[in-house]
Amino acid sequence: MPDCRVSKLELQLLEKLWELGRASIREVRESLPDKHRPAYTTVQTMIYRLEEKGAVKRVKKIGNAHLFEAALTRKAVHHRLIGDLLDFFGGSPAPVVSHLIETGKLTLADVQAIEKRLGALEKGK
Repeated sequence: MPDCRVSKLELQLLEKLWELGRASIREVRESLPDKHRPAYTTVQTMIYRLEEKGAVKRVKKIGNAHLFEAALTRKAVHHRLIGDLLDFFGGSPAPVVSHLIETGKLTLADVQAIEKRLGALEKGK
């Protein structure tokens, strides 16, 4: 699997490509919020870096513009990001879950969904 470690801006660009499908650098840039929109050359550089990492691929050329699409799924990138986060805590999810509980970002409905998923995984073993 390609190195799908991505920065915050790279993740934002990937999110736009997952949303748009095939798109040019200009289309990706224009789909970003006006406030704090990076320069065209910044977006271009980041798309090229994502291409080098194997997270994005060129799929077509129209005139001088290349069309790009995400080569990795949202799920694959999120798995890597979450794995990297857990690595900061020695692989234990407990500090992350504690933080989510303390900040109110983990609801009872979330816990019930997690329990249901864990139950399904246990039955599958």
